[in-house]
Amino acid sequence: MSDAEKRTFTDEEALSFHRDPTPGKIAIVPTKPMATQRDLSLAYSPGVAVPVLAIAENPELAYDYTSKGNLVAVISNGTAILGLGNLGALAAKPVMEGKSVLFKRFADVDSIDIEVSATDPDEIITVVKNIGVTFGGINLEDIKSPECFRIETELQELLDIPVFHDDQHGTAIISCAGLINACHITGRELKDVKVVLCGAGAAGIASLDLMKAMGVRHENCIAVDNTGVIYRGRTAGMNQWKSAHAVDTDARTLAEALVGADVFLGLSAKGVLTQDMIMKMAPNPLIFAMANPDPEILPEEVHAVRPDAIVGTGRSDYPNQVNNVLGFPYIFRGALDVRARRVNLEMKIACANALAQLAREDVPDEVAAAYHGQQLKFGPQYIIPSPFDPRLIWYIPPFVAQAAMDSGVARKPIEDMDAYRASLAQRLDPTAAFLQKLQGTVQAAPKKKIVFAEGEEPSVIRAAYAFQSAGLGQAVLVGREDLVLENMVAAGLDPKDSGLEIINARLSHRNPEYVDYLYGRLARQGFLKRDVQRLINQDRNSFAASMVALGHADGMVTGVTRSYDQVLEEVLQVIDPAPDGRVMGMSVVLAKGHTLFIADTNVTEMPEADELVEIALQAARTVSVLGYTPRVAFMSYSTFGNPMGQRSEKVRDAVAMLDEMDVDFEYEGEMPPELALDPEKRVNYPFMRLTGPANVLIMPAIHSAAISTQLVQAVGGATVIGPLLLGLSKSVQICPLSASVSRILQMATVAAYEQDLVEALT
Repeated sequence: MSDAEKRTFTDEEALSFHRDPTPGKIAIVPTKPMATQRDLSLAYSPGVAVPVLAIAENPELAYDYTSKGNLVAVISNGTAILGLGNLGALAAKPVMEGKSVLFKRFADVDSIDIEVSATDPDEIITVVKNIGVTFGGINLEDIKSPECFRIETELQELLDIPVFHDDQHGTAIISCAGLINACHITGRELKDVKVVLCGAGAAGIASLDLMKAMGVRHENCIAVDNTGVIYRGRTAGMNQWKSAHAVDTDARTLAEALVGADVFLGLSAKGVLTQDMIMKMAPNPLIFAMANPDPEILPEEVHAVRPDAIVGTGRSDYPNQVNNVLGFPYIFRGALDVRARRVNLEMKIACANALAQLAREDVPDEVAAAYHGQQLKFGPQYIIPSPFDPRLIWYIPPFVAQAAMDSGVARKPIEDMDAYRASLAQRLDPTAAFLQKLQGTVQAAPKKKIVFAEGEEPSVIRAAYAFQSAGLGQAVLVGREDLVLENMVAAGLDPKDSGLEIINARLSHRNPEYVDYLYGRLARQGFLKRDVQRLINQDRNSFAASMVALGHADGMVTGVTRSYDQVLEEVLQVIDPAPDGRVMGMSVVLAKGHTLFIADTNVTEMPEADELVEIALQAARTVSVLGYTPRVAFMSYSTFGNPMGQRSEKVRDAVAMLDEMDVDFEYEGEMPPELALDPEKRVNYPFMRLTGPANVLIMPAIHSAAISTQLVQAVGGATVIGPLLLGLSKSVQICPLSASVSRILQMATVAAYEQDLVEALT
């Protein structure tokens, strides 16, 4: 397939993307309010004089009072743009803007691109030296070799912040991570592998440098440039950086160098590697054909003659992409967070090892979604993590930060690395803070036994394994053991090491006990005992719910294979509502730093006034137990009687009923969302009883609740957890149909947490 056929966009689409609706890819967004005269006085004159004087006295305070500590400059002169060559500084701007966007998207690092119209290294060094004080780090990009080596080295000596040439070190770090895992798969040791580099430019030389630092022996490496093998004694086309990798060898061509080689590192040009050359390499060779946009050889050409090869490229349309976005955002994130003076060798090695380690762990469903449902797992086709792995932000930077601390280049050491990981997760995932709170409570409490009713489903198996591995409790899978084990292996898990308990409902020794219990509940509802026997044998929700009802488990998770209403009906046959409890759904909406609880989102279609009161009481109690102070707002299209309608009348009646009750939380209604959430909108309603923005929204009907939560999630800007099932006497959570592994894990965590919640509410 040609490159044009593989592309998913046209040239005009690419131009339109960069042009519309606003030219370019980056913009400046203020982080402080600018709505009042006081705001302007604080932001500029006279208020700004206070931090100015403080910084003048102590320059380190710039990290506290300005954006310096989270700001990276992406600097280029356009002499080596991607695979396009020397096209000048201005032509490099789209690439540098893209780099800045990636910093923000993947690591929440603010970045600005700076294009320098100079080719003389001394001029570039002078420019960057004089503006370096503005930034927390410098990312050099697309500067040709060998000038880039000198520019980076001298700037690192002149500046007291990290200076990192990503074309060199980014490629080196990612390819080293791939090498580590290729050796892991093939049983090799780094000290024994024979490496051939084709393309002795910035990235190639940096890759060899890092591989040697990690254990590959100098005498086992051969570098090849467009003149031929770099051997000891060669004079043509040499410089000090190439000379450092010269070896004693009789090989003079790439073909000769590759005989018996274990690894090919390609950073050269399309077509330089042939099938004949590959045939002469060692068994199970690792071939990194990283030339862009066209690799030295296509993966399908490699596998046609060497099916035992592990192949990586620089392209996203093939497995094992050596993508620098796996490195630079997280290296700078870790470096900035400890205020590192430089990015040193120890930090690069730490990053490579962390990436290799992450690739060997179970791959989350979010990655599969980015690859059109393809389920990836560690092996020859997956030795490097996907750039879309959501764990990268909290997994990689701590390794980098720790290496900076251990090697003495950190000015602000991190004292609590677990808390640091938690803060990283919250940067890009609004659910992280809420879930971490639940997980911390669950992990600290006595371990609960949670039943995963649909235990044969691969996604459920993976979620159960993650639940137990994270120390959240004991997971029990309900299903036929042979099929569970088969799907466990297919999911890349080792049944011997999983530690998961598997129960076959039909064969369980508790089967008669569950039948007697359930028959006692259903005998007068038209069920014969053999009907109940069939339910326990064949319906895993009935079996799992019976386990929970009789105290043989603390909670259950289900819903992946059946609709919410059907599952709830099956569960209610086995488990009663809690005394004074209201069975309902409550969704948690996380948006713009706010946490909102919305009810009822799943159970009661058109609640009457008394039912709205029960929903409000249940929601307020639950929110209190979760550690929040409930401020309840009854939602309506009407604002305190204007206009009046049938549904708003029921809301008014519910508020009136609460007025007659002794409740310990704030409430108000009926009102639209903007009035509930924005205190500044309340100037015309001085009688309002809410002392702050509402955080519990009681919807007038199930359709308005469901539509509103799904809408805010669909258009972006908010994340929804749940709906959480509340009001049962036992802990049960129902996942959405076909829920992802992470969603199932969330609900299992809630189920483990909810056991304490149920006890608190009853």
